[in-house]
Amino acid sequence: MELIKFENTDYLKFQSLGNASQFAIPFAKQVCFGEGYDIGCMKIEWSLPGSIPIDLEFDDPWDANNLPDKQVDYIFSSHCLEHVDDWVFTLDYWYDKLVSGGILFLYLPDFSQRYWRPWNNKKHKHVFTPEIISEYLKYKKYKNIFVSGIDLNNSFMCVCEK
Repeated sequence: MELIKFENTDYLKFQSLGNASQFAIPFAKQVCFGEGYDIGCMKIEWSLPGSIPIDLEFDDPWDANNLPDKQVDYIFSSHCLEHVDDWVFTLDYWYDKLVSGGILFLYLPDFSQRYWRPWNNKKHKHVFTPEIISEYLKYKKYKNIFVSGIDLNNSFMCVCEK
């Protein structure tokens, strides 16, 4: 088993390799049906099967804050929200892009992984905890909010219904 060390803490090496969505996709497949987006998937082959992949890496006009002019059945996003300038603005925008009853599925890095904190990793602009995201989802009046604990990828999942 390969480890990496950051600030005298060991982490599993796979945390540094990308494709975090692989840990959330099995769960997302159980709740994300119909037409939807995988926002921030980085590579098409890493996207949620059946989704419309959205990422700045692709040669298309779409990104997290500029989606096609329609509502969808779900939005899946893995390890993307920490990169946007204003995560509340982005989640408010995504809320408007979901149909009534649409599913929001987030997989987010947790504060517990020290390297991912913005003062250590300049690609990240925000840090999250399950409590922070739960509070926002309640504020937006999402229904059936489920937020997991922290997994071996120092991340957590959130799923809810508009």
